Order: sequence, then C-alpha cells, then structure tokens
Amino acid sequence: MLFDTFDLVSALATLAACLVSMALLLAVSQQLWQLRWTATRDKNCKLPMPKGSMGFPFIGETCHWLLQTGACRVSQPRGATFPARRGGAAVRLIDIYQPYLLRWRLLAAEEVYRSCENSSGQQLLRRQREKKKPKSAKVKDKRGSGFHASRRQKYGNVFKTHLLGRPLIRVTGAENVRKVLMGEHTLVTVDWPQSTATLLGPNSLANSIGDIHRKRRKVFAKVFSHEALESYLPKIQQVIQESLRVWSSNPEPINVYRESQRLSFTMAVRVLLGFRVSEEEMRHLFATFQDFVDNLFSLPIDLPFSGYRKGIRARDILQKSIEKAIREKPLCSQGKDYSDALDVLMESAKENGTELTMQELKESTIELIFAAFATTASASTSLIMQLLRHPSVLERLREELRTRGLLQNGCLMPGELRLDTIVSLKYLDCVIKEVLRLFTPVSGAYRTAIETFELDGVQIPKGWSVMYSIRDTHDTSAVFKDVDAFDPDRFSQERGEDKEGRFHYLPFGGGVRSCLGKQLATLFLRILAIELASTSRFELATRQFPRVVTVPVVHPVDGLKVKFYGLDSNQNEIMAKSEELLGATV
Repeated sequence: MLFDTFDLVSALATLAACLVSMALLLAVSQQLWQLRWTATRDKNCKLPMPKGSMGFPFIGETCHWLLQTGACRVSQPRGATFPARRGGAAVRLIDIYQPYLLRWRLLAAEEVYRSCENSSGQQLLRRQREKKKPKSAKVKDKRGSGFHASRRQKYGNVFKTHLLGRPLIRVTGAENVRKVLMGEHTLVTVDWPQSTATLLGPNSLANSIGDIHRKRRKVFAKVFSHEALESYLPKIQQVIQESLRVWSSNPEPINVYRESQRLSFTMAVRVLLGFRVSEEEMRHLFATFQDFVDNLFSLPIDLPFSGYRKGIRARDILQKSIEKAIREKPLCSQGKDYSDALDVLMESAKENGTELTMQELKESTIELIFAAFATTASASTSLIMQLLRHPSVLERLREELRTRGLLQNGCLMPGELRLDTIVSLKYLDCVIKEVLRLFTPVSGAYRTAIETFELDGVQIPKGWSVMYSIRDTHDTSAVFKDVDAFDPDRFSQERGEDKEGRFHYLPFGGGVRSCLGKQLATLFLRILAIELASTSRFELATRQFPRVVTVPVVHPVDGLKVKFYGLDSNQNEIMAKSEELLGATV
C-alpha cells in the first residue's frame, strides 16, 4: 500500500514537472520569438516598433484569429414588408470556414495572407439588426472580427502581428492609409504572392511596377473613359434585363451571390470583350474561370492535384479559348454597333506607341475579367440585400425615377438610358456609395516597405509587409455620423460626410494603384438598381437575413436566397419568358 502511494505521488510529481517544463519552454520560446521580430527594427531609426503580439513560434496568432474571426447572424428587420419563408437554417461557424480552413492547412499559410484583395478573412464582421423605424434603421455590428477589433483597441491603429505564416503590420485610419497609398514606388511597392504573379502573368497591370506600370495604366485608362462607358451602357443594361427575366422565370428562389457572379462574368465576356460565344461555351468558361480564381492565391507547388497546378491548368484553358475568340473577332464584327474594351485597349496601345502581342492580349483579357468578377458580384449582392432590408430606400429610388420621368405607371420608359442621366440621379448615387461604405467588397491591400518610414509615431521597418485596411478605416472614421447605420443621405449634397476627408472613404483604393474600373463598377450597380426598382418585385426567401462573411470577399454565407417576380406596368406579377435569354448574343 505504501509503495502504491509512493508510485502515485511520484507519477504526479513527474507530470507536474513535465507541465512546468513545457510551460517554461513555451514561455521562453515565445519570448525568443518576440525578440526575433523585434530585432528586425531599423536601428538607424529612433522610433519604436509598432505595438502588438507575434503570438507563438511559427503559427503566430493564427489560431487566435481563426477562433475570433467569424460572421454574424442578421435578423429579419422589423417593419419590413417582405414575408419570411421557411428554410432558413442556422449556420455553424465551421460551415462558413470549412473550405478555407482546408486550404490554409494544405498551403502552410505562407502566401495566402499576402494575397492583397482576396485575403480578407481577417477583416471586420458585420452584425446587422433593424430598429423599428426603417428610415433610421441601424446596422448593428461587431465591427469586424473580434481579433482585429480587440488588437486595434489595445494597440492602436498601427500594430504588428503574425498571421498565416507571415509577419505584417496592419494599418487603419485615413491619414495612415493616405501615406501608404501615396507612397507607392517611394515608400512601398506592390506585394503579390508568387502564385498570383505567375497565374496573372508578367504582362499584367497588377504585376507591373514603376514606369512600366504607369505606361500600362495609361493604356488601360481609355478602356474606362466616358466615351467607352457610354458605348458599353446599352449592352450592360441588356445583359442585366435578360438576367432579371431569367431570375423572375425561376419558380424557386435564386442564390443571388452565385447568379451575380454569373451576371458579372457574362457582362465581362460579352460586353467588355465583345466575345460571341454559345451558352454552352459560356458555362464552360465560367466554370473554368472559377477554378482559376479559386486557386489564384496558393502555394507555388507544382504537383499533381495541387491548387497551383489546377490554377495553371485553368489559366491555360482560358488563354486557349481567349486566343480563339480574339482571332475570330474580325469575322464577327459585321453589324457591331460599338467598340468593346478589347478594341479600345488595342487602339489605345497603338496610340501610345506600342502594339500588344497575343500573349499580352490574353493576359490583359483575363485581368479584365478578374477585375470585374468577384468584387462586382459582391457589391451587387450587398445592394440587393440592403434594398430588401430597407424598403423605404427602394421606394425613394422609385420616386426619384418618377420625378425624372424615367418611371411611369410602374414601368421604365422605353428608350436607352443615357450616361449623363444616370449620373444625375443623386439619391441613387448616395445609395451606391453607402452600400460600398458598409460592404466594401475588397477589404484592403498589401504592400512591402522598400524603406523605413513612420506611421503614428512608430517605425515601419524596411522589408515588412504592410496591410492597409479599407473596411476598418470606413468603420472607424470619425467623419461618418452614426457609422453603423445604413444611411444613404450621409452622402447627400446637404450633409456630404465623405467630403470631410479624401481618404476616409476609399472603396476603390487610392493613389497610383486605385481601381481603374471604378466608374464601370458604379455604372453597373446603378443600372442594376434602376432595373430592380422598375422591373422587379423580390422578397427574402428565408426566415431571416443570412450571416455575412468577408472571406474571400464580402458575401452572405448562403448566397442570399431571394424570390424574384416580373412586373407589368400595373405592378402585377407576370410570368417571364422561359427561354434562356442569357444565351442571346449581345
């Protein structure tokens, strides 16, 4: 008995010693890990390093981030007139992140966090809840992920961390973001992962730097000029009208996010590029392009079944199809009544003393589709969700259209919309701006410091990755009153909250790498809103609004299930045509 007691005490003592040793080892290793990154400070600069924690060796704060990053449930708004339907099931956090967790494990997380626009899972979450009065309805949210919100509260707008295998400094605030954006080529340079750079190609605008970037940007600028947008407008409207007819003809609710992706892709291929492809070819291209986008940010490990290999295979298929379409364009130009983006791009290149090779054309084409794909679909989905949540906003849009003579007896007046007419719709402009403020599709971007500089009284050492956050800056900006509320009137001429500072509102970035296609994106959203207000009735098909996630771009976790109905001039439901109108040639 005595020996048994002694053995038990000895075992417990051994266990306790092991636990203490492990705790000490962990504490020591964590301190050494912190010192390892503290040692990277620029010793020629007297400023301190940013505050923050680098977490545990190698994994950094990734585990904390994954546990605290989530999405929020959005409840059915009070006062909304749209009937709720059965079928809205609760969504578990693991269901939201399962596809991304699997990829993060396989990628060893090296390159994903440097992935610029598409690595937005670390961003702020949104919890939205309607108040009783629709006009003053609040969008109550947790201000993003608990992880970044807590770090920002503890360390300030500039803090260091270590996520997904990469040390970085996270930057929030208009003045800080301004310095990063305006410091392109002097303080910072673009930072793309190797897989992204390879798949987009060396001739892409995204991979260009310095003088090459400036020259290529000048060539691309004409694609989005006022004259070009004017020529695209009727074709964009036609594609949107055909899509809404198809949505309305579906007896079941549609997945708005998925269909918005399909709509954006169709617009890019048929309108921007002027490709005449069959419906079967369009479906094949769409599926291939999704494979390309899904693997754009992956470890550059060229092994069978790796994401990188899948991305390369998808790119090669796309380039082959694009080359075929480009060579067939001269044969299909008879009867064409406008110049598409590819025509304008080739003409602009000649005007600037260069002529694009076939490889440059293929890479530019993929880049144009990529730029118009995910972010436009995200913003379109957010627009539809906010119109559902705020019926008073939708009615005010209709009233503005009536006042301008564009909507009569519940029908959009026949004839083509003019670009100047659309731009003159002030309340519509306010609505689009507010959607992009609250639901910025792109969370931010990544840069690498090419020399040490100062932000908020701390040094940003040369060689460190810098992530500036657009969404956090919108959420914390002091110029926006009642920042959580969906309030389009904040952008009205009378209030003009966005005029109080240039970098407080930047849904399309800023500086020399601001989004070239921002005018096209806002034009697309305006036309979509006009068509929704004039030709459709739509209602939420689930019991409550879905959670919103920010990975890889802002979108509802279930895609947003909505039932669409076509309308006649008396605002009565009609059955839309059942033929597959999206297959028609634009």
